[in-house]
Amino acid sequence: MKLKKLTALLLAGIMTFSLTACGGGSDQGSASSGTSQESGDSGSAGTEAEAEAEGEAESSGELSGKLVIWTLAADLEQFADRFKEKNPGVETEVVVIAPGDYPTKVETALLGGDDSVDIIVGEPKMLQSMYDAEFFANLDDFGAKDYEGQIVDYVWQVGQDDEGIQRAISYQITPIGFYYRRDIADKVFGYSDPESVGKLFADYDTIIETGKTLKDAGYRIFASDAETQHFKGQSSWVVDGVLNVDPHRYEFMDLAVDLYKEDLTAYASQWTAPWYQAMSGPVPILNADIQGGVWDTDENGDPLLNVWDAENFNANVGNYSDETAEVFAFGLPAWGVLTLRDNVGDTAGLWGVCAGPDYGYDGGTYIGISDQSKNKDLAWEFVKFCTLNEETADWWIEASQGDTVSLISALEKHAEDGNETYGGQQLYKFWLEQAKGINLSNVTEYDTAIDAAWSNAITAVKTGEKTKDEAIEGFYDEVAATYPDLEINR
Repeated sequence: MKLKKLTALLLAGIMTFSLTACGGGSDQGSASSGTSQESGDSGSAGTEAEAEAEGEAESSGELSGKLVIWTLAADLEQFADRFKEKNPGVETEVVVIAPGDYPTKVETALLGGDDSVDIIVGEPKMLQSMYDAEFFANLDDFGAKDYEGQIVDYVWQVGQDDEGIQRAISYQITPIGFYYRRDIADKVFGYSDPESVGKLFADYDTIIETGKTLKDAGYRIFASDAETQHFKGQSSWVVDGVLNVDPHRYEFMDLAVDLYKEDLTAYASQWTAPWYQAMSGPVPILNADIQGGVWDTDENGDPLLNVWDAENFNANVGNYSDETAEVFAFGLPAWGVLTLRDNVGDTAGLWGVCAGPDYGYDGGTYIGISDQSKNKDLAWEFVKFCTLNEETADWWIEASQGDTVSLISALEKHAEDGNETYGGQQLYKFWLEQAKGINLSNVTEYDTAIDAAWSNAITAVKTGEKTKDEAIEGFYDEVAATYPDLEINR
C-alpha cells in the first residue's frame, strides 16, 4: 500500500508547477547565507553534547540547536533568517529543492531512515500522498489542536490527514481571483470597481462576451487561455470509485476552446517572457500560425523565437508578429500579487482584483516536521513561528509586500491596509472573503493526474488535433491507464 501511495506522491511532485509554491517559485540560482542548494548530505542531528546543551537552553527559556529545513519554496530562507534573529542560539540550514525533484528526494531520504532533516514541506497536491507515506510527524502531539480556529479554515483542513490529525500548517492562503487593469476597464466598460468588473467574469459565457468586447476595442482579455484554469469548478473527479465528469467540465472545455479559436487572447504561454511582459504593456499576438514557426532554428540549431527567454524573444519577435495589444486580466491565486508586483512596471497602481466564476485555491507551502527528526521540539517551535505567530505574520506581510497570510488575527488586523499596486484596494479583506467559499469536500488523491489528462484533451481540441468526441475518448483512455481500478462510464 505504501508503495502505491509513493507512486502517487512522485506523480504529484513531477506535475506540480514550480511557481505555485508561493508565487515566486524557488530560486535555484542563489541561496542566502546558511543555506544550501540540492545538497545530498544535510548534516547530522547533533551530538549528545549538543542535545544536552539544547535541553539546558530550553529549560532557561532560550532555544538552541540546529534545524535542517528542506523546502521547495525559497520563502523559508527568509523565515529561517528571521527565526535565527529571534533565537540567536539556533542554527538553521535551508535546502531549496526544485519542486519536480522534491518528492523523490524526500522519499529517498525518509524511507532510508535519514534523521538529519527536521522540517519538510509540501504543496496541497503532494500532501495526501505524503501523509499516507507517514513522512510528517503528528503535530497534535505538540499541542496543535490548541491553535484550531486561529488559522483560516480551509488551510487548517488541508494540513490534516484522513483521520483529522494535524500534519502541516501553511503561513499563507491562496484563493483564486482575476487581476485586471482598472484603466482598461474604465475605457472599455465605463467602470473599474472590483464588484462591477467581477460581473464581467460571472460565468463562462460572460467571459467570452467580455473577451469579444475587449477585442473590438483593441485589447485582449487574457495573455493566455490558461488564465481560466483555476476556475474549473470544485466538483469531485471521483465519486465512490467512479469517474465523475461533471457537465461543468464540458462547459469549461468549450470556454478554453472558444478563447483560443475566437482569437481572444495574446496566445502567450503562461510563465514565458511574453506572458510576464503583458503585465507591463503591449505584447505581440502570437496566434496559431505564428506559433507554428516558433520552433524555427538558426544555423546552430537554436530557436529563433524562444518564448522562455526574454532577451531572445525581444530580439526576434518582430520577425514574426507586428500586431500587438494590451492585456486586460490574469487569473491567479492570492500569491499572484507577488508575481505582478515584480512585473507590472509603469502600470503599478492601475490594477484591481475581483472574483471569478468559481471559488477555489491553488498552491501554498505547508510546513511540517519530518517524522524521522530527532529535533521535533525545536522543529515545532519553528512551525509555530512561521504560521501561528502574529509578529511573524506582520513581518511577512511587510517583507513580502503583499503575500496573504493564513493567521486570522493578522488578516483582521490588516484588513483595511491598501495595496498601492492595486489602486489602494484592501486585498487582505478580499482574499479572506474568497477563502470562505473554498470547498475541500471534493478534493481527491486523483485530482492532479486527472486534471492533467483533461487539460491534454482540451489542448487537443483547441489546436485541431482531435474533435471534441475524440479528445474525450482519449481522456477516458488516459485515466483508465493511470487508474485501472476506477469505474469509467463512457
